[in-house]
Amino acid sequence: MATPKILFIVGSLRKGSFNHIAAEEAAKALAGKAEVSFLDYTDVPFYNQDTEFPAPEAVNRVREAVKAADGVWVVSAEYNGSYPGSLKNLFDWLGRTTDPTFQNMDSVITGKKFALSSVAGGMAGANVRAKLTELLGYPGEVLEQQAGIVLPGEAFAAGQWTPSDKDKADLAAEADAFVKFLA
Repeated sequence: MATPKILFIVGSLRKGSFNHIAAEEAAKALAGKAEVSFLDYTDVPFYNQDTEFPAPEAVNRVREAVKAADGVWVVSAEYNGSYPGSLKNLFDWLGRTTDPTFQNMDSVITGKKFALSSVAGGMAGANVRAKLTELLGYPGEVLEQQAGIVLPGEAFAAGQWTPSDKDKADLAAEADAFVKFLA
């Protein structure tokens, strides 16, 4: 395989998101090993079957970005023991067929390979990663190795976080494993 194309999807839409910081760190670990891009899905509307065909332009745009990627790395916060609603909405759109006749039920995530990471509280996002494994493991394949990073309490209070050397090493190890998984 040529240099793999990895698309990052960050579950938190917050500016300065801790998970976006982790995704940027993972992207640095992929330098020279993969072509990296980040998905902006802030304009994707709520999924509604009444507006599915033709799909809104924002949906077509994110579908094309996912389709062009060899692998998708989801780095997500944990909201109430699960994934953020905006992220679930994105995957509701991505998991739908693009065939209005429903003769071909494949979607842009059918057979796609995924990596998962999370920066969260004391359980390091174990719940969100488990739920995303369940959500994405059906149409695609999920890398077993996952970086779960415990966010220090003072980072929540200050609204700022700098990854530790261990956090960077965990993300770099997952980056290496994901590149091998894609090969």
